Amino acid sequence: MELSIFKSTGEDTGRKISLSDAIFDIEPNDHAIYLDVKQKLANARQGTHKSKERAEIAGSTRKIKKQKGTGTARAGSIKSPVFKGGGRVFGPRPRDYSFKLNKKVKRLARMSALTYKAKDQMIGILESFSFNEPKTKSYVELLNNLSVNSVKTLIVLPENDKNMFLASRNIQNSRVITVDMLNTYDVLHADKLFFVEGSVEKVENLFKEKI
Repeated sequence: MELSIFKSTGEDTGRKISLSDAIFDIEPNDHAIYLDVKQKLANARQGTHKSKERAEIAGSTRKIKKQKGTGTARAGSIKSPVFKGGGRVFGPRPRDYSFKLNKKVKRLARMSALTYKAKDQMIGILESFSFNEPKTKSYVELLNNLSVNSVKTLIVLPENDKNMFLASRNIQNSRVITVDMLNTYDVLHADKLFFVEGSVEKVENLFKEKI
């Protein structure tokens, strides 16, 4: 697959770049994508939820009424879950939601996500560029030049660029990452995926080493 390379001003450079079919044109595996996205979202959960059960709330342990003769159900404690202010039955407890996922499954999921974006023509290639200053105004201008200011975007850099990260962090629905941060969730979440020219080779090398 060949894609045109554009400048940060939105102009076509007249050059093209080939994307590896072994990465951007595979048979997608939806279940692998599901598992990878599920793991990322699960790992992001704090798991600090907690409610008090009947043994943990403050209250008298006195038997509140006699066992028989009331015409109603037996009741032994005001802390019973059936009463207002009583403990919760089987409430949430702190837990770890993370789970293990094999590296090969994660790799397959990411290549599947990239394949879907390539087939939907949602991938763009940008000529290498950088910001002299970390200004949000410069990043907004970049999005306007690329006509993607109204959609969710993901820009993949070949290496860390502090000015780019700082300039983009206040922009809603736009994210800047490096190749080593590439993940299935971010790829699928973006409406438009941009690779800065130098990052394409790094992505292909990253996956080819493990194929």
